[in-house]
Formats: sequence, structure tokens, C-alpha cells
Amino acid sequence: MKVIGIVGTNARKSYNRILLQYIRKQFSDKFELEVCDIKDIPLFNENHPASDPASVTVLAEKIEAADGIIIGCPEYNHSVPSPLKSVIEWLSYRVHPLAKKPLMIVGASYHAQGSSRSQLHLRQILDTPGVNSRVLPGNEFLLGNAKTAFDDEGNLKDEKTVSFLTECIDEFVKFVDTSKILNQEVRNMYEKGNPMDAYRALMNPKHSIHWDASYDVIVLGFGGAGATAARFAADDGAKVLLVDSAPEGSEGGNTRVSHQLIASGDNFENLKKYYQKMADPIGVDGEVLDAFVEGLVNMEDYVRNYLDVEPVSVRKEWGEPNSLQAVLEEFPEYEGVQSCDMTIVHHGIADAALWKILRQKVVDRSDKIDVWFSSPALHLIQDPTTKAVIGVQIEHEHVVRNIQAKNGVVMATGGFENNQQMIEDYLQEPYMSPIGTSYNKGAGVKMSLEVGADLWHMRSYESMGQFHGLSPRQRKGIRSLYTTNIFWSVLFTGSTLVVGDDGTRYFKEDEINRHGHIYNHGFWRVPLSQVHPAMIFDQAQYNKIKADNDNPGGYPNILKFAVKANTIKELAERIGTDAKNLEETIRDFNHFAKKGKDYAFKRAPETMTAFNDHGPYYAIPMRQNMLNTQGGARRNSRCQVVDPSGQTIPHLYEAGELGSPFANEYAAGGNLADCLISGKIAGQNAAQQKNDAIFELPLPSTPVAPVETTPTANLKSDLQKEESFSAGPNQYIGKSNAGMGDEIVVRVTLSKDHKIKQVEILKQSESADMSKEVLESLPQKMIDNNTYNVDAISGATRTSDALKEAVKNAMDQAK
Repeated sequence: MKVIGIVGTNARKSYNRILLQYIRKQFSDKFELEVCDIKDIPLFNENHPASDPASVTVLAEKIEAADGIIIGCPEYNHSVPSPLKSVIEWLSYRVHPLAKKPLMIVGASYHAQGSSRSQLHLRQILDTPGVNSRVLPGNEFLLGNAKTAFDDEGNLKDEKTVSFLTECIDEFVKFVDTSKILNQEVRNMYEKGNPMDAYRALMNPKHSIHWDASYDVIVLGFGGAGATAARFAADDGAKVLLVDSAPEGSEGGNTRVSHQLIASGDNFENLKKYYQKMADPIGVDGEVLDAFVEGLVNMEDYVRNYLDVEPVSVRKEWGEPNSLQAVLEEFPEYEGVQSCDMTIVHHGIADAALWKILRQKVVDRSDKIDVWFSSPALHLIQDPTTKAVIGVQIEHEHVVRNIQAKNGVVMATGGFENNQQMIEDYLQEPYMSPIGTSYNKGAGVKMSLEVGADLWHMRSYESMGQFHGLSPRQRKGIRSLYTTNIFWSVLFTGSTLVVGDDGTRYFKEDEINRHGHIYNHGFWRVPLSQVHPAMIFDQAQYNKIKADNDNPGGYPNILKFAVKANTIKELAERIGTDAKNLEETIRDFNHFAKKGKDYAFKRAPETMTAFNDHGPYYAIPMRQNMLNTQGGARRNSRCQVVDPSGQTIPHLYEAGELGSPFANEYAAGGNLADCLISGKIAGQNAAQQKNDAIFELPLPSTPVAPVETTPTANLKSDLQKEESFSAGPNQYIGKSNAGMGDEIVVRVTLSKDHKIKQVEILKQSESADMSKEVLESLPQKMIDNNTYNVDAISGATRTSDALKEAVKNAMDQAK
């Protein structure tokens, strides 16, 4: 087999050249590789005389004679280097040697992501008319940190990298062999006068893709929407693969860490008016809104019939006065609000109860639903002719697999809260502290763009927290806590205010935010983020906050974030803001407080107290919080993904926060309700057997040798993996499902006189930021007090109760 390797740059030193040279040496038993440089090929010029430059002709002839091509593609400015683009233009102008030529892309880059963006762009270029290469699907080889990847002899140092490259090369060899067979069969069919059979054979992707496994439906994302979609697809007879990028125990998305409040209501027309008003002046698809509101009206029946619990109405059954009134009627001034309700699955909130039910519905169907954890979806696989999505490329156990979806793919991957590039591109905001899951990284947006989907609601996002959605500033990657304690009045009553980057006030501090939205000239909007906002206060206010530290509706130990200074000028220097502006801001605030009127932002006079004339003064550096984004692919009322012209992309569906129907303002419980509503619609539609032409086309009269489509060995469901815990003499295993995560398993060792000698936590999946103190300190307290019944840790009551229950369960076995 003869293969041409093209170095995709004209640089003197290129790690892509080194990579191709390594491939030539390492895989010499599989093919002969000639590495070709492009440094002598001039910039493309369509006004060039009648013939191409000699250097172009030489390269074109080598490509024509080769069985396959490997391009080593660097990345410059997030795209393909201009010399490589110019070469491809030469090779698709007068001559077309790349047409129908099997081609593989590899890439090396200085950065950790390898050349991922440029490879994506290169695939699009190679697929254009005039180029029309047959690019090996999947098998992305992205060599990051290339400067340290090779030894002095030009060999890759990391064994896992070599192993993955070997898998990719093996797939490429199969791809080239299959292409040879297919080309010969196509020629035979043309010669026999069967051009239509030839075309069908050429375009049928079954003959160019190696499927590692085949399912009826693939669901991407094991959160509330994904679990719902998988469950309903299975109930409609589909064999389902459900995958999540999170490791086992950390799945659940934002559903798991939410307050478990599901939006609902009792009057279709009233609710439609309410949600239309929240969307104004942004347009919302009428049919999509109708499907959502219909689901709200029927939510109690949904919970009763599909979740198998008796629904609890917050409006009717939570108690008087209703402590959830502010979120039950988030926009009390809007028409239709009187029909709003929220449904919960028992008399409790913020305890993952809904999530555990949704997860159990998947577990109960483990004969129909396979689950893969730590398995991110990389790309959708799309038929080049019909544009139907026919599979997904998934990285499972560090191997990239092509998984066929016979009937549909449901994207339920959540938003892009943890993708800083997308936050900057779509929201035009700086870094914001996450509140929810850390695994929502915009994978669904990326895959949607790859298959030509239209996008919507990309600017829409929600926040929570103190003031307008702020929390004490922590290092990046740390989740913000206590973000629902928005009514802690000691932060906005007294000698306290908030300033932005320039040391001036920028909002009304005593206004209670509505999921991060505050009043802005007739609308409720999330304000533009400040990079370095800060809460400013004096000693008197410091004392008030300290005295109220144990308030269950507050932020425990918030003063540990405080910066102290003797003067305002010194304080400004310490937090990096303009001293003159800050001094003037506090002078103005003191004047407003004494006059009894806030002339700047109309804060209530009773919440304003003038600052002391003398220090010390304090600042708590703050940061904007990110609850969740709402944008994604545009969908219709059947949860089908559509392209910019409004045409559906066959077999592709969407559910949950990815592409949700919320375009502007937002009311509590809406996303959870949408997870249940759109998850059910998407799952059921994806499960329906499809009759698209791509699956009906007959194979040629002389069959092409089929590529293997039987499942690859050992691709088992993670739910089927056996789990065992050993116990020795006087040791007992205890379990509990009462925490925020999945199961907690402990091993308790008792002394001969039945005293607690040791408590070992064998399994847990609680949130590390909230539960760390519980898991580290409670076992020792139990040993010291010789009882499981010790005081819970403040702020982590659910985890504390679950650990206590597990230890009790173990000790009960010793009786």
C-alpha cells in the first residue's frame, strides 16, 4: 500500500513533519509512506498561466498514484494554516487528485487540545465540491503538548498515545482497503449500465464506517433530560445506549444539584400568557411553547403516572405562609401568574429526590438501556447525502468508538457553563463561577454546528446568589455555595454597598434578584458582569454580619473572604479599584442615607446607613455566578433539530437545557419541567423506526464486501458491572441512598464489646465542595461518641444524614 503524507505547513521546524516521519517508521509494515513538504508550492493564484506550477503537478501526480493520503495539520489562529489551504485550492482548481481518495487527518500542536479546531475546519474543506475527499470518519488523532511528546530520536514517548495512534492507523488501513473494493465495484456497475446502483453504493455510509456497536437510539447526557429520553425510548421498544462524560456517581447534570422544583400549573391560556410575557420582546416558537405549556398543565399526572409517586403541590400543600412564594410567582406582576404552581415528588426540596427517581427508572430498564460513564460524545456521524445522523463517535475507556444509531440520536448534554470560550463568544462575558455540574462544557453546541443545525437562545442564561447573582470570589473551578440564600438582608441593610470595576455603584443592592435578573428600565435582565465587583462595608456592618453568621438563610463564615484596610484609599488599592471613585461613591452614599433618598438607584431609605467617618473598612471581592445557559440547537415541537432553513436534520433530537425554550426571563422550575417534557417527546420520537431512503436503498447486484457492524467485544453496560465489598471479623457493610449523590457504602469495624472502632467510606459520590468536611470529620466523631447519631455538619445535612444512615445500617447487622 502506497500512502502520501502531506506536511500541512511551510515552517522550517514542524512537529507535524516529525509526526509523519514517525508514522512512516513505526508503521512501515502496513504501508509505504512518502512524506511530502509544501514549502516550495507558491500561494494559490487563479490568474496563473494556463498550466499549474511544476511543484503542484508533481504533488498531484503522487497523490493520483497513491492508495491513500495522511495530512499532518497544525493549527494557527484556531484554523487551518494558510499554506495548506492554498495547496488544497491548487489541488481542486484544474486538477482534482483528492477526489474520492481515502484520507486521514492527524495533527500536532503546542497546546493541550492538539489541533482540534483546525482538523474540524479541514474536514469541512475536504468535503466541499471540487475537493470531495473520502475522509476517515472519527479516529481523531490530536497530539497536544507536541514540544515534549517526542524523544531525541523522534519517537512518541507516551505508550497510550502510541496505542491510540495504532488503532487510528489500523482503521485507516481498513478504510483504504474498503475504498479500493468499493471503487472497483462502482466501476463494474457503471460498465454494466447500472449508474444508480453505483451511486447508491458510493454514497451508502455503511460501506465506509466501521461500527463498533449498534443501537436503536443513542442518548447523549445522563442528566434529567437524558435519563427521561432513554427511559421513554426503551419503553417504546428501542435498545438504547445512554452515555455521559461524567464518571459514575457524578452523573445527573444540573438536575441532581437543583432544588428539585418542577414548574407546573392549572390553566393553559394563563400559563401561555405568563411565559410569553417572560420571553418578550424576544420571539418564541408558538408550537414549541404550546408543547411546553401543555406539559406544565399535565405535570401532576406525569409525576403520578410515570414517576410513580404522588405529586405534591407547592402552592396548595407547602404550608402557610409559603416560604417559596418568591419563586412560585417569580414575576407576580405578569398576567397569568395566578395559574403557576410547582410540583415536587415528596415534602422536601434540594435533596436530589427527583433525580434519584429518574436514575432508578433507567436502572430498572438495564435490559434495554446500556449506560457508559466517563464516555464523552465527540462527533455526530452524518450521512453525506441525506444528512441523517446515523451514529455517534464516543470515547469509551480511552478508545474512540463509532456507534451506530438506527433510529435516532438525542442530544441532552446540557449547556456550556464550563466552556470559557463559548461564554466569551456567545455571552460576551468574563469567567463566571459555576453553581451546577462541572461537566456541562458545550459538547452539544459543538456537535450541532458540525451537522449544520441552527442555533437559538445563545445569549440567554440564568444566575443565582447574593445581590444580583454574586458570591465571594474564589479561585476558578470552585463552585459557588449558598446561592439560593438571596434574602439575607444583613448584606444589603446598613452601611454596605457594592461597586463595579471602577469603584462605583451599578445597581440597586436591596433588589431581590429573579434567577440573577434585576430590573432594568422596564425589563428584568442579568446585568453585564463586572470582572472585579466588591461588597464594601464598615466596622459597624462587619459586626452585624458576624452576629448573624449562624442565620440558616445566610452565608456561613462569609467574613473569611473580607479584606481590611484603615482608609478607603488603602482599601481601594488592596482590591485594585479606583480610589477617587470609591471615596466619591461612599460620600454620595452617605449623603443619600442622611437625606433618606437614593438618588442614584432608588434603594429603600430604611436599608441605608451612612459609613463611619473612620476605619477600619472592609471589602469582600465578589464574582458573577453562572447557574445554566439556555442556548443550543433550534428545535421544533417534536424536539427535532432543525437547520437554518427550518428543515429537520433527520434522526437528530434534543432535550433539556441544550436549546431550551427560554429566551429571556426565566421562572423557577422551568428547566426541570422541560427536561421531563422534552425528554419524553425526544425519546419517543427517536425510538420510532425510521423509513428514510438511506436505510431502504438496495445494495448493488454484486454486493460490496460489508464492513463489520456486529458489536465489538467487551462493550458492556457500566450498570452491569458487578460490585462487591469485603468484610472481615467484626466488620459490617452498611448502605444508604439518602445523600445528594448515589449510594454511600461504609464498612464499620466493631470491637469485641461492640464499640465503634473504625468507619471506612468505601463508596460515595457526594459533591466534594459540600461534603468534604462530612466525610473527613463525621467518622471520627462517631468513633469518639460511640454512636452513629452525631450532629450533622452545617450546610451538608443530606450527606451527614446519609452517612449516619449507612453506619446505622451496618451496626444493625451486628445485633
